[in-house]
Amino acid sequence: LVSLFMSDLMVGLVVMPPAMLNQLYGRWVLRGDFCSLWASFDVMCCSASILNLCVISLDRYLLITSPLRYKLRMTSCRALALILAAWTLAALASFLPI
Repeated sequence: LVSLFMSDLMVGLVVMPPAMLNQLYGRWVLRGDFCSLWASFDVMCCSASILNLCVISLDRYLLITSPLRYKLRMTSCRALALILAAWTLAALASFLPI
């Protein structure tokens, strides 16, 4: 849940202010090279948010389907690995195309 919070917070603090300027002025008013960086952060934060929701859904599914084996399957190391995988996949999907 903290990872989902961080991705949504980054959308609100990093992605939305330039997007708001873009909507207000009807064009990109910031430096031109900042546009591609902003677009990458936009894709990364939104993808990380979606992937975090998928990880939370997987966690809840495992808890409901096998509650007695849940603690054996979902250790803190595996949970951390899932979170890191979500952020890594989001970063690769957003920054590699640049």
